[in-house]
Amino acid sequence: MTDKQTEHPKIAPPRGRLGVLLPGLGAVATTFVAGVEAVRRGFAQPIGSITQMGTIRLGKRTEARTPLIRDFVPLANLSDLEFAAWDPIPDDGLESARVAGVLGEAHLRQVGDFLATIKPLPAVFSQDYVKKLKGENVKRGANKRELAEALRADIRRFKEERGCDRLVMVWCASTEVFLSPGPVHQSIEAFEEGLEKSDPGISPSMIYAYAAIQERVPFANGAPNLTVD
Repeated sequence: MTDKQTEHPKIAPPRGRLGVLLPGLGAVATTFVAGVEAVRRGFAQPIGSITQMGTIRLGKRTEARTPLIRDFVPLANLSDLEFAAWDPIPDDGLESARVAGVLGEAHLRQVGDFLATIKPLPAVFSQDYVKKLKGENVKRGANKRELAEALRADIRRFKEERGCDRLVMVWCASTEVFLSPGPVHQSIEAFEEGLEKSDPGISPSMIYAYAAIQERVPFANGAPNLTVD
């Protein structure tokens, strides 16, 4: 076996602030943000979080080596997270959480002041893809390319203003209508041409994913959309 075959990839340490970008500021996003803030303030434990409370087995079972994943993998500390969101409804995080009704007032009293600081940026949104949602807090553009560039500008501005070293985007918005893969999804060239022509095969979630990837930001799809398939 050569030295090259025995090399292991190196994972960079999680230095600095980690910006968490959330398309959608509804039930999923506000519960997520409220949970993180409750843990940071000592009001709660991160129950259900694999990264914070999950363990990993090393070696044989008899060795009893099961460190917490957060101690074994170089992950960002919860205290280093910064949040931003987009949503077609202009309600701030606190009002959105109240409307969603997942968190009770007892929880909101603990972290409501923090939720209120999260005010959604205008979203890339169209009722063609989410029929039952309406909102006026939306971006305008001559085509979908302009909408993607507006998102990229939002990403760069947030990173600079919050002093973030790294970013990640997590889709927390509604599930879009079913779309089948088409010609516009077969290559980056076809996709970018589709942005210019506002191809109907390109949904808002795809525009977010494209903007994130262009800014070298990992994108996690939190709904069964075609998005990054």
